[in-house]
Amino acid sequence: MDKLFQSKWSIRIISLVLAVTLYLFVNIEANTAQNDSRVDQGTATETQELDDIPLDIKIDAEQYVVSGVPEEVSVTLEGKSSVIAPIAHLKNFTVEVDLTEFEEGEHTVELQAEGLPDNVTAYIEPKEIDVSIERRATQEFGVDIDFVNLDKVPVGYELGEPELTPGTVTIVSSEANIEQIAMVKVFIDVRDLKESVRNRELPIAVYDAQGNDLSVRVEPSTVSVSLPVERPSKTVPLNINTKGELPDNIEIESMEGPTEIEIFGQKDALGEMDGISTKELDISTIEESGTVELELDFPEGVIANEEVVEVDVEVVESKELKGIPIDIEGMDEADVTFIKPEQASVDITVTGSDELIKDLKKEDLKAFIDLSGLSEGKHDIDITVEGPDDIELDPSPEEVTVEVE
Repeated sequence: MDKLFQSKWSIRIISLVLAVTLYLFVNIEANTAQNDSRVDQGTATETQELDDIPLDIKIDAEQYVVSGVPEEVSVTLEGKSSVIAPIAHLKNFTVEVDLTEFEEGEHTVELQAEGLPDNVTAYIEPKEIDVSIERRATQEFGVDIDFVNLDKVPVGYELGEPELTPGTVTIVSSEANIEQIAMVKVFIDVRDLKESVRNRELPIAVYDAQGNDLSVRVEPSTVSVSLPVERPSKTVPLNINTKGELPDNIEIESMEGPTEIEIFGQKDALGEMDGISTKELDISTIEESGTVELELDFPEGVIANEEVVEVDVEVVESKELKGIPIDIEGMDEADVTFIKPEQASVDITVTGSDELIKDLKKEDLKAFIDLSGLSEGKHDIDITVEGPDDIELDPSPEEVTVEVE
């Protein structure tokens, strides 16, 4: 034995045998574990819950209608994972309630899953439902339209007559339900509506006399609605309203603005209007010519494209210039004596645009009397006054009494 382990070749052979034995042992264990895993995966049982599965109804729809049936149910599938996985993905099965053998009345029925393999179990929630089977009835009803937010239609716009297509629908339900029908309506929201509605599809709602929804079948379930929206208008005179009193030295020569305006509103409101006014302009605040903006005074339900108008106000101003000397023409001043007034002067009231008047001075005016050809004695002579163009001159007094020597 000692000789065996002392041999180099013997040790190499023994090492090789041990290595081969260990390799075979490890591979056999790995393959066994893999096979066991495949067997477990293929035979393991699991569950999977599916929501929103449609519920089919089997019934003689020509004779009966049923109520109390939910549209969808939940289903939990149990079976091998390799089997239920594709079923859950494709949902290639149905859940149904079979009412073909039941007569009119109230019934409690069990839901059934169809189309599943034998090795898959289905648990349906709810398992049973209470249904009511009634004799089928049909009746035609006219469809009415209700406007929502009618008070929110923009001012100046008016709704025309709506058109519904079709104007009548067929309602399918039980005789008892049909007897309860009080209203068949569609609703259209007209808030901020400024353009006509054309062929809008709207769902139909059915109510009893208390306004409760009725679950019935409506054929068709929608109607097409067209609604014209108009903007009636009228052109009327525009009046400028004023209040207050002008300052003593100011007069309004002109107020020029739009003479007429286009207004919008419902036809009934427009038909009663023969004009529209501005809000009052306080003329006591006017001191010079210029442009003012005035708001329009709209009655309820009437509007225009503009809310304010511009008015050009032209004013004339008056002021009195006292003590303007009276010149004598046509005779030597030494030969003339003023009797009335004793002073050879006149007061002149000047009137014109505020721009001209504010800078006017006494030196800009001239007053004189023409005594050419007069004989000796007393004479009443008109005073002639001159000044800048576009200014009205009013002398006080208008004449003088003089004595010629």
